[in-house]
Amino acid sequence: MSHTPHELAEEFPEYVERIHELKQENAHFAKLADEYHRVNRAVHGAETNVTPMGQFSEEDLRKQRAALKDEIWGLLRA
Repeated sequence: MSHTPHELAEEFPEYVERIHELKQENAHFAKLADEYHRVNRAVHGAETNVTPMGQFSEEDLRKQRAALKDEIWGLLRA
């Protein structure tokens, strides 16, 4: 289990400028990025035991984060 936060800029370093542009230009992308950030922080809190939760809850958050990341990736590549 990794305790490293998975920020979008770290996940897609070659798209940092594009992420910034899309956050400003595309309301849907901005909402996805905000939701990814929220879920990612929750996962990181669970991993570091700052916000303890059950295994299944943590797994659900990880799945949400992966789905958001996939959708964000699709928009970055469009």
